[in-house]
Amino acid sequence: MAKATGAGSLRSKLNFQQRTVGDDGFGNEIVGDFATVFTDAAEIIPRMGSEAVMGARLQGLQPVTIRVRSHVATRDLDATWRAVDARSGAVYAITSPPVNVDQKNAFIDMLATIGTQADA
Repeated sequence: MAKATGAGSLRSKLNFQQRTVGDDGFGNEIVGDFATVFTDAAEIIPRMGSEAVMGARLQGLQPVTIRVRSHVATRDLDATWRAVDARSGAVYAITSPPVNVDQKNAFIDMLATIGTQADA
């Protein structure tokens, strides 16, 4: 069961970004750079202990759980998005869709990694 979360634990400020899609002038879609869609308060929780987490660390990746308030924008997040810390510039590649962990639709969690793959 998820621990009780309050607004006080949402200490990070994340810019949630999605790749832009444009037109090359010939009717073809071009995938562009990431652009910020919205900014939200979040809690970054480092993942510890499992064999998969240890293996990811050997590859230079740090798995984390990102916890945010549940609303229309955060429920649309998926693995094509990334989050960028507005203060430090750290880039988090979202690796799983949001999960309603408290079953009250107040907060949602998603898995992400920080490291080399997040910048791709």
